[in-house]
Amino acid sequence: MVNAKAAIADGKGNFSIQQIEIDDPQGDEVLVQIKAAGICHTDWDSQSWGKQLIIGHEGAGIIVKTGPAVATMKAGDAVILNWAIPCYHCFQCQEGNQHLCEENSAVVAGNKISGGHARMQASRLNGVAIERSFSLGTMSEHVLVREAACVRIIVDIPFPSAAIISCGVMTGFGSAVNVAKVKPGSSVVVLGTGGVGLNVIQGARIAGATKIIAVDINPERLEMSQEYGATHTILASKDDEGLLKAAQEVKLLTDRGADYAFECTAIPSLGAAPLAMVRNAGVAVQVSGIEQEIKIDMRLFEWDKVYINPLYGKTSPQIDFNILQELYAGGQLILDKMVTRTYSLDQLNKAFSDMHRGLNAKGVIVF
Repeated sequence: MVNAKAAIADGKGNFSIQQIEIDDPQGDEVLVQIKAAGICHTDWDSQSWGKQLIIGHEGAGIIVKTGPAVATMKAGDAVILNWAIPCYHCFQCQEGNQHLCEENSAVVAGNKISGGHARMQASRLNGVAIERSFSLGTMSEHVLVREAACVRIIVDIPFPSAAIISCGVMTGFGSAVNVAKVKPGSSVVVLGTGGVGLNVIQGARIAGATKIIAVDINPERLEMSQEYGATHTILASKDDEGLLKAAQEVKLLTDRGADYAFECTAIPSLGAAPLAMVRNAGVAVQVSGIEQEIKIDMRLFEWDKVYINPLYGKTSPQIDFNILQELYAGGQLILDKMVTRTYSLDQLNKAFSDMHRGLNAKGVIVF
């Protein structure tokens, strides 16, 4: 058993830093010493999910102990954690949709904090079992996870850069490459240039898109987007309902509308905005996971437009995380620069504040 300092959400919109107890691994469980944990808006939201839980779903670290049924990992392995934990046997895993695993996927089950866990009772706060956000809970000095939640680090990469692969990088890159299948020579629009949007831009650049248009209301974020591959930028207005005026600028830049458009703002009222950006028979992708009810003018679909609402960049973690690592090692995928600031766990409040103010491409907790 180990004691670990962790960020604990109270379910009512707050968090505190407390000590938890974690049992030694059993079965296919592994105990990971977390070295770095990425920060995103989902971590902020998890404070209000109605129950206590360990915050965090992006992370990288070193395995310190393994259960007797662990076959592919050993103590000392450096790993990236992923929250789409496949069982490899269900219908969706067999179909190649490991991110939609019917046995382990917490999101598919409609509960963002339970599916795919190692034993819940193995992590305790004041003697009471506590859940881990997205089956991981990476804002903790140690975590107990399933073997299938680990992908071995195979290149020379700092832990903060490895940690952000866990969600933000994979979601953005995968949305461009795995979901939309961006073609060489195509045109792409990205709405919102936070951590996910920047990685959509990177994915589009690596896929060979020749015109990548970044749209945001923050001029500093737009300037940053050019470092990751944006060829054009549009400074949008908060008063531009549905970004229809920005869409007119996109059409001027692309003649008929973009081939692909990606919504990465997490603003419900902009859920239909990518449809306004694409040409007839173009592809609109809602990346940010909007789950609220919205109204859509069906004329935006005219004509033959495709609208996709994917999860986690449609990742197969053991394959895609290695691809991302190799792209990083080859200098094509920018990660080190994306980690704008690092924080200690005790600075999590400041990290959340900086995130909301748009100061970071990605902030990371370093242990």
